[in-house]
Amino acid sequence: GTLMEFFGIKFTAVGDDWLEATMPITERNCTPARIGHGGALIALAESVGSCLSYINVDAEIQDVRGLEINGNHLAPATGTVTARATLLHKGRTTHVSEIKIRNSQGKLVNVTRMTNFVINLKK
Repeated sequence: GTLMEFFGIKFTAVGDDWLEATMPITERNCTPARIGHGGALIALAESVGSCLSYINVDAEIQDVRGLEINGNHLAPATGTVTARATLLHKGRTTHVSEIKIRNSQGKLVNVTRMTNFVINLKK
């Protein structure tokens, strides 16, 4: 019942400072012109950027919250898009990620930067 399930977002690859996921462009996340909705692309970027931060903290004592996100739509998103989030900054209290989303042909369709706040969980 999550947004990621609704949009068909699937995590596909992970590295030390990066994470990838795919999302098919379907009737659930497209515009009337049948291209990826900008809000859906930002939702994909935020999902990947947030998860990248989460896997880079000690989940027993920390969590992450989105602090800021901004994106630029560069080309129409069609087919299945792939988002790759890369950590640009891994600080004690903040993480900054760059997320690049490419279409099925490998063309860059969106670039987003996200800042997450690292919080300490109460014991």
